[in-house]
Order: sequence, then structure tokens, then C-alpha cells
Amino acid sequence: MITVITPVYNGERFIEPCLKSVIQQNCLEVEHLIIDGGSSDRTIEIIEQYADHFPHIKWVSEKDRGQSDAMNKGIRLAKGEIIGFLNVDDYYEPNVLNRVLEVFRSLPQPSFVVGNCNVWNDAGKLKKFNRPNKLKLTQLLLGAEVNPHPINPSAYFYHRCLHDQIGLYNVDEHFAMDIDFIFRAVQVAHVKHIDETWGNYREIEGTKTILDWRSGEGAKRSYALIQRYRQQLPLPLQIQSAMLYFLLNSPRQAIQRTKKEVVKLRSRLKVSQA
Repeated sequence: MITVITPVYNGERFIEPCLKSVIQQNCLEVEHLIIDGGSSDRTIEIIEQYADHFPHIKWVSEKDRGQSDAMNKGIRLAKGEIIGFLNVDDYYEPNVLNRVLEVFRSLPQPSFVVGNCNVWNDAGKLKKFNRPNKLKLTQLLLGAEVNPHPINPSAYFYHRCLHDQIGLYNVDEHFAMDIDFIFRAVQVAHVKHIDETWGNYREIEGTKTILDWRSGEGAKRSYALIQRYRQQLPLPLQIQSAMLYFLLNSPRQAIQRTKKEVVKLRSRLKVSQA
């Protein structure tokens, strides 16, 4: 069984299309968990209307500590062996869930399976096509502009037991919790890219993710995360990764940061070899 988890707060604009996206998959082995953070709009009213007619829809509504906390609640409640997340404003391509079940039947546990994803703007025009086919940690640490990261959870699924090895989502991370999870997951799981389009991600103006990247904070946060995971590599790999990042990423600030980091790493390597 697949458990699709949707965290939501005051999502009345999109909750009905989100519910329909899972219903229209015509998947007999799915449960859809809606984890609501105590919405004050019509979100719960709409969920109740659908849950009365579709038994695979289950929901809870209570205050939480943010999106990561809601995601973790869903994982704890999930009955499926396979986990997928569908944010309230995103949707699946047709027949994705049945296809995912088919793929996972032949995979070891834990596996992390990634498809491709369309990225749409507010006007409904295709903005980007995300094809993340290089998923080793060392490849991801070169940055999303070099090797695209999986951009949205509507296009990836994994065994629930993966959390037994790497823990849950970081409740103190409210922006990059998915990338932080992916960096941990690819070090443990059997990773597979399926060259099919599975997900659709709407980049909605005014959402926290768009505002974060537009302010420049998203880029800073992404680099800090890359740097943190790079520091967990053996020292020679740290140096190699930093130098490749420097060579393959062009923004001046990134180059300056990476130059300083390479100098520090080389000094540490000399000390360790002395």
C-alpha cells in the first residue's frame, strides 16, 4: 500500500483538486492522509465532504509546529509501506500510483525512487522540467544548477522503513526539510531514477518557498546545507567536492566562498598528513 500524506493549513483554494488528484489515480492500494494544522477557512469542511464518500481519505486537524511536524505526524500514522507526499497545491500525472506500486515490487528495502516533475507558474505555463537523474550524494553536493535535485515530493516515493535508519524530517527546518531528507536518504537507500514524469509542482506567488528564494535567503540556506553535508565526507572528498563546486558554479559570491573553503580544507589535510 502507498500512503500519500498532504500537510495543509488554510488550503481551501487547492484542497479539492488535491483530493481529486489522488482519487483520479484509481489506485486500490492507497490511503490519503490529510494532516491539517488547525485551518480557520473551509479546508476541513471540504475534506469532510470527500472523506464521507471515499474511505481511503483520512484526516486529523490540530495545531502543529509547522510543515515538518505535520509530515512526521503523517509518517507515524501511515499504514502503507511506501510513502509519498503531495503538497496541497500540487498534483500527480495519471496512473502514477499504480506505476509506483509496480516499480517497488522488485526493489529492496529501503528504496528511494525518483521520477521527473513539471514546474508550473501561476499562469499555468510550464516554467521548468525537473529531471534529477544523478542522485549520489557527491553529485547532489555540486548544487542544483549542476545536478538538479528532486524539486518536489509529488515525483518521488520511498519505503517508510527508511525513516528507521535516518530519522524523521527536521522539525526545526521550515524551508529545506525535503533536501535535508534527500541528502540523508541517498546515503542509505537503494536509489533509482525512473525517466517518467510523475509530479506537477505549482510555484505559487506569495508562498514561503518563492518568497524565500526571491529574497536570496533560499540560495544561502541551500549552500549552507551543501556545506554541512560536504563536511561529513572524508577530507580528500571534501576538497574534491569543494573544488568541483567552485569550477561548475559561476556566481561570484559562490566562487569566493568556495575558494576560502578549499584553502581551509587543504590546510586541514596537510595537518592530518603531518
